[in-house]
Amino acid sequence: MGMLIGDQVGTWYDISGRVNLGEHAFKPLLLEERRGKFSFSFGDLELVQIMMPDIYIVFGDIALQNPYFQMRAEEMPDMVEMHFTLKGNGAFNNEATGTRYNFDANRHSLMYMPAFDGKACYMEREKYVFFEVHFSRQHFLDLVRDTNPALYKFAEQVDLKKEVLLGQDSGEITFAMHQCIREIMDCRFSGGLKKLFLQAKCIELLTLQVTALEKRTVNKTTLTSAYDKDCIMYAREYLQAHITAPPSLAELAAIAGTNTFKLKNGFKELFNNTVFGYLSEVRLEQARELLLTGIRIKDVADRTGYSSVQHFSTAFRKKFGISPGKLHQSS
Repeated sequence: MGMLIGDQVGTWYDISGRVNLGEHAFKPLLLEERRGKFSFSFGDLELVQIMMPDIYIVFGDIALQNPYFQMRAEEMPDMVEMHFTLKGNGAFNNEATGTRYNFDANRHSLMYMPAFDGKACYMEREKYVFFEVHFSRQHFLDLVRDTNPALYKFAEQVDLKKEVLLGQDSGEITFAMHQCIREIMDCRFSGGLKKLFLQAKCIELLTLQVTALEKRTVNKTTLTSAYDKDCIMYAREYLQAHITAPPSLAELAAIAGTNTFKLKNGFKELFNNTVFGYLSEVRLEQARELLLTGIRIKDVADRTGYSSVQHFSTAFRKKFGISPGKLHQSS
């Protein structure tokens, strides 16, 4: 739960009152790293913070004397958090929304909390060791846009600035994740090279986490209603009627009354093909029928939307194993 990010103030509370941890720049020109120890009535924190444009990394451990304490962040930076519990167990109740967050040993989760204020409970006299990567909200959306079914609903909520949690029961942190985390912690580069290395590793870790989450949703359908299916069916009909001048994915999605994610994944789900893979199939089937009626190859290529006879001939031969000329001669 990164409360030290941003040029805002992160604050821990316990029964003795609040303790201000100070202000931290979120967007340094290159890279900034800070190491520190903090002592509170409920326990001690030892943290490493690495700040780069649009990415904030924090890791360390908490040694608790009192397992219960209050947590609050004021004016939270707008960020998406990848959380990895390396050791120990804990939980946090966000009283602002009623959401409970469980942090179990060797588990990971992806979360977006515009604000939090609630009670935390961790194992008494047991170190809680964690690793987090935070992406600025817009940077995260740019990274995951139209990339992964597991992230679709999550990204939708983030886009709407609504609290969302993914993967709390996702299973253990994989060996590849542990290795990537260790490489980030042990990075010995400096300056611009360190920044490039850490940026790449953070994106790699996000990819590993998303892959793990996707495996849990592989059997879930993209098309959750009859309306969703009707939109995809209409998109197919529209493509069939406009094969010589097909719209872009975004245009077709708007025409069909859906979005690009559901269009791409729904097409794959219903027709076991991509949108433009399907368009190519329709074009070539129509071209074959036209050739069999004796129409000239150039005219067939024009009618089916190919930019040149050469492109048409290559696609046709790949699909049917015969050149358009030979099929035309046999008709």
